[in-house]
Amino acid sequence: MPERRAPFEWITLALILACYTVWGVAVFWLSSISLWLAIPVAGASIALHSSLTHEAIHGHPFRRPWLNAAVMFPALTLCVPYVRFRDSHLAHHNDARLTDPYDDPESNYLDPAVWDRLAPPLRWVLALNNTLAGRLIIGPMVGQVAWMIADVRAMRAGDRAVLAGWLWHLPALALALALVLSAPMPLWAYLAAAYIGLAILKIRTFLEHQAHERARARTVIIEDRGPLAFLFLNNNLHVVHHMHPRVPWYRLPQLYRANPDRYLGRNGGYRYRSYGEVFRRYFFQAKDPVPHPLWRRP
Repeated sequence: MPERRAPFEWITLALILACYTVWGVAVFWLSSISLWLAIPVAGASIALHSSLTHEAIHGHPFRRPWLNAAVMFPALTLCVPYVRFRDSHLAHHNDARLTDPYDDPESNYLDPAVWDRLAPPLRWVLALNNTLAGRLIIGPMVGQVAWMIADVRAMRAGDRAVLAGWLWHLPALALALALVLSAPMPLWAYLAAAYIGLAILKIRTFLEHQAHERARARTVIIEDRGPLAFLFLNNNLHVVHHMHPRVPWYRLPQLYRANPDRYLGRNGGYRYRSYGEVFRRYFFQAKDPVPHPLWRRP
């Protein structure tokens, strides 16, 4: 929807500053008082930083993309390059290809023919990863390994954009590591915090898209208004975000509340009342199979 925009968004910029402040307090001060409190606080701020990076990719808080990239420059997650996240996520916003095992970079489904060729131990790992408990415990590692394998293959095939994305990541990683190594928090503790941050994000991505014949019915609404919704910057209202990708995070609830029937009609009623419901239903149970249920085996 076309709209006039201010030069920058105070709300998003203020939250970015608050996020860095909380991260700094956890890493530089709280870690010397209670390491076991500092680790989850740092993990939550890392998850929020990733959500803010998602906002930056979509044009917030500044109009200029380079300013958004600059303000989110430190790689607090350590392992997610900004440029690669940007390129893969914007490709993911091609709604016609959502959940496609090949054309959607964020799909959690595999081609059934690929699944059939996997060794049983790897199938077991991926099946565990398809429960919410598994996604929290091994999901960050499984996702990172799969992503890096795909990117290494792309670089070997001559994809210079992928190579450039990882090269641009090196100074952002160096800055984050330099800050951590100068802090009282041990490196192992920060690695644990980064893993916790990535695990929190796996809660959001666990079922935000489903296999469906109609592309518009593939994107979820989770009507949560608690701390997870805040950490995800209302991206739990995911179909609203996909329909209005340029709208800032703080306006998504207003859009949804103004006309919920529009969005639930759009996605065929793919909705959950809260993340509590998601945990109750899928903590130990897979919602979907790993092989894409609508793809035909040859």
